[in-house]
Amino acid sequence: FEQIGILHKRFKQLSHNEDKLRRDDFNTIPDLACNPIRNQIIEAFFDKRNFHQNGEGTVQEIGFEEFLVVMSHFRPPALNMTEEQRENIRREKLRFLFNMHDTDNDGTITLEEYRHVVEELLSRSGALGKETAKGIADAAMLEVASISMGHMEPDEFYEGITFEHFLKILKDIEIETRMNIRFLNLDTTTLCK
Repeated sequence: FEQIGILHKRFKQLSHNEDKLRRDDFNTIPDLACNPIRNQIIEAFFDKRNFHQNGEGTVQEIGFEEFLVVMSHFRPPALNMTEEQRENIRREKLRFLFNMHDTDNDGTITLEEYRHVVEELLSRSGALGKETAKGIADAAMLEVASISMGHMEPDEFYEGITFEHFLKILKDIEIETRMNIRFLNLDTTTLCK
């Protein structure tokens, strides 16, 4: 699996040949500098929830193993997968995305954060302009509010979107190929568009 070799090289490059990677090391990735949710992406690498060990909280540095596990969320699914495997991977990617925006780990993300997710997913796919994506995100946000709240009294407070809601809402968005970061792109000439 030659991808691991490439990622190891990338890890060493980012960490300046150290065995551990820190947040500051991510500042050298040109593609990330342009990303509207770069902070969430960087934080995701230090979030124990993403290490597959049911951890909680964050760490200051990660080794290659953690780097690999987090990077796996950005991999497109293999072609010869069963429907069930595909579904599991999709769920895992969405869980990762959810964690990324549930920054206080309380199991919900606010409408504002959700709007960010949708906007990011849609505009990154390149098929839509920023404004269109924003419009869709706003509409999706209202829809979410009505799905998850139903009828609300004026003095009720909307808590946010749970992971189950999140799955339901994003069921039609093809996430598998959109969630990728061009981490392997070492071309430093990339400029923010």
